[in-house]
Amino acid sequence: MTERLRSQRLDPERHDIAGFSCVEDSLDQWLRRHAADAAARGTARTWVWLDSEERVVAYYALAAHKVAREQVPSRIGRGGPAEVPAVLLARLALTEHLRGHGLGAVLVADALERVVEATRTVAARVVVVDALTEPVARFYETLGFRRVPGSLRLVQKVTDIAAALGHD
Repeated sequence: MTERLRSQRLDPERHDIAGFSCVEDSLDQWLRRHAADAAARGTARTWVWLDSEERVVAYYALAAHKVAREQVPSRIGRGGPAEVPAVLLARLALTEHLRGHGLGAVLVADALERVVEATRTVAARVVVVDALTEPVARFYETLGFRRVPGSLRLVQKVTDIAAALGHD
């Protein structure tokens, strides 16, 4: 199924996002109302998956971020600066009809590949995710993210991600 999907940076002039629906209205609306503006302002970059009919069927947004060292698990923050440079996986959504096929993990891997590549040029120590719900937080935990105690925030070291993806 993934061989039919193509990942590329959102281009509001070419990509039809009006029909995208992942069931979570806040994610649908962010794509429609804010993704292009965030790119223009330099606050987030959005990547979309297109199916064979050129429809947007998934997306994620990445942004520069920082997190206080004391707000991450000690294994991750230890030895770092007071404010740890990070990449925020700001949004991630898969259209409703593609759910249940294991593609959520593939979409996360696509985003993390971009993060690892970007950190070869601009350093960041961790990837941060703010899950919307408890089940979403558990999903990210299955992918190696560690929860910040008492929250829906999760983090993972870029070096651990790179190793898991088979990068040196």
